[in-house]
Amino acid sequence: MPKSAAIETLADLRVDIDRIDASMHELLMERGRIIDRLIAIKARQGGGSAFRPAREASMMRALAERHRGLLPLDTVEGIWRIIISTFTYVQSNYSVHVDMSRGDAPMRDSARFHFGFTVPCVPHHSAGGVIDAVARGSGDLGMFALDGGAGAGAWWTRLCPASAPKIIARLPLVERPDHPAGMPVFVIAKPLAEGAARDVVIDCVSLDRWRGDYPDVLGALGAEIIGNAADGMGLSLLIARPGALDAGAIASALRKAGARDLKVTEVGAHAARFDSSVSP
Repeated sequence: MPKSAAIETLADLRVDIDRIDASMHELLMERGRIIDRLIAIKARQGGGSAFRPAREASMMRALAERHRGLLPLDTVEGIWRIIISTFTYVQSNYSVHVDMSRGDAPMRDSARFHFGFTVPCVPHHSAGGVIDAVARGSGDLGMFALDGGAGAGAWWTRLCPASAPKIIARLPLVERPDHPAGMPVFVIAKPLAEGAARDVVIDCVSLDRWRGDYPDVLGALGAEIIGNAADGMGLSLLIARPGALDAGAIASALRKAGARDLKVTEVGAHAARFDSSVSP
């Protein structure tokens, strides 16, 4: 055993821990000073959204890929999520409107894991209520479960108008078994002028009725149906497709499967999820 290791004491280690803690705190304050400068630059350039889903996804993926050691990835991811969300809040105050209709605990856990406690979370009782609140706000976010349950209806049709809120993220971004905030949720915001992630594009598709071939013809293109509900006299589908796949390919495939009265409207996009349980 090296001499230095033999004589190392608990007091020595605690000194090292205190040094690291002080360094981390100083780095966070330095990050805040950089954000001050960023705010000033944005003001001179006429402003702009504080949300950058593509950059955020890139940061979180890099974090998961480089993480090593005894500290659980849950902890590191949670810390960084709070750092990102809080510094975004510092740039431009916003609230997160959360659909609590499926039960408070899972949605509350997801909201606090991804946005922390500084960002205000406003409860609602439906996806529609969340969409309306985001539409009325000046820069808020909304969050609701992908599976809103049978009573939710075709909520995604409310995202179709050009000025309506759009899906900007699908959380959690870092997938793994037993994620502490693992309920799949969408995040919406007013349409972003820049900074959007488009690995996966989400479409609202209206058509006449359900046909059993739809999942297969879409699956052959790498797309999938993630929601379906009656809409007036017909059916509305919520479809996720690869960002490189044109919406026309979706329409063509559905028509070949028999779909009639077809209309495809993009309602958002998000970054591809990263499965941290799969080795590179």
